[in-house]
Amino acid sequence: MSFDLLLKGGVLPDGRTADIAIAGRKIAAIEPRIEAQAQETIDISGDLVSPPFIDPHFHMDATLSYGRPRINASGTLLEGISLWGELKPIQTEEEIAERALAYCDLAVSMGLLAIRTHVDTSDENGLKGVRALLHVREVVKDWIDLQLVAFPQDGLYRAPAARDCTIRALDLGVDVVGGIPHFERTMDDGRRSVTELCEIAGKRGLLVDMHCDETDDPLSRHIEQLAYETQRLGLQGRVNGSHLTSMHSMDNYYVSKLLPLMAEAQVSAIPNPLINITIQGRHDTYPKRRGLTRVPEMLAHGIRVAWGQDCVLDPWYPLGTADMLDVAFMGLHVAQMTSPSAMRRCFDMVTTETAKILHLDDYGLDVGKKASLVVLDAGDPVEAIRLRAERLLVVANGRIAARRDKRATALDLPGRPRSAGRRFDA
Repeated sequence: MSFDLLLKGGVLPDGRTADIAIAGRKIAAIEPRIEAQAQETIDISGDLVSPPFIDPHFHMDATLSYGRPRINASGTLLEGISLWGELKPIQTEEEIAERALAYCDLAVSMGLLAIRTHVDTSDENGLKGVRALLHVREVVKDWIDLQLVAFPQDGLYRAPAARDCTIRALDLGVDVVGGIPHFERTMDDGRRSVTELCEIAGKRGLLVDMHCDETDDPLSRHIEQLAYETQRLGLQGRVNGSHLTSMHSMDNYYVSKLLPLMAEAQVSAIPNPLINITIQGRHDTYPKRRGLTRVPEMLAHGIRVAWGQDCVLDPWYPLGTADMLDVAFMGLHVAQMTSPSAMRRCFDMVTTETAKILHLDDYGLDVGKKASLVVLDAGDPVEAIRLRAERLLVVANGRIAARRDKRATALDLPGRPRSAGRRFDA
């Protein structure tokens, strides 16, 4: 039997050593040893093989726009939204698409092969982003699974055209229903927006992903309404709450009621550690809150959680590299998830757990699945996070998308077949 690509001696995330054979766009075999012909055989002995990284929360219509038309001087969420409102009228569809495609190039090089991006649907200017990203989704489909969320950034009711534009975006082919209830004019409007948006998703058979309670206000409790509507409409397993930063400041007794409600409704959560700890707490003196939601407690209740990146070089965040290992690294620290099992879980929260939230059924290191994977210069998932390991090989749909050569001999460490320690030019 002959294969298109044969990877020899890789280390799987569960610690097993295996060869991986690829035929066409599918994984054809994963076995301890495969003796077969292949158009290309690559020795990856001792290197970690991972399913692709996934970013479940991003804003691709704004990415790489940092500094235009100005810098976010306060670093706050509200100034970022205001700045975005200044940028929307002056940017073109072509500019949005060009920036998004540049970001996709970067993402592929980092083994980031699936992205859920929110796209503004507040007004006609926002729909430029919708049209641009629908085009980008088509261009990159052989490399990246790009999932679009209709996101009325300025509020479904607060922005006069938002409801109509959100419906139009869904009619054009946007995949997921989004919202921002805490940005409506009143708490009651926020609750009503959650109800209406979930009803829209239910009628259309779509997933839901809402920016929910992205605030330091402990009384912002729209996640409760989101869990309620999920059960009322039978949307269990199809609804996600992003950010949920108010939970950081909520009364502990209330949270003890809230978490079981989320678990019962099968509502997942996507915190965004790089942005949550940067944006939140800006009004505090000391002690200064960092805003990340209660990740270990959610996991203890069986709630599915994934780490999101949110922003790269845009009105809200001046940094970013499309590296989901950076995201997991920061999340691990802020959530204090430093036990071996918790650190290992953080790797799943940028790979396999994330795929479940996005309903990516053709994802994973299994025979018959899509032949997309990443080879990392690390011996195991925790080491990959610790080092933010180099991507040695990225395979997307059976084709090599990026390759880097090891430049120096590794320093051997006790108990390891080889070290994934940092490498230096000779």
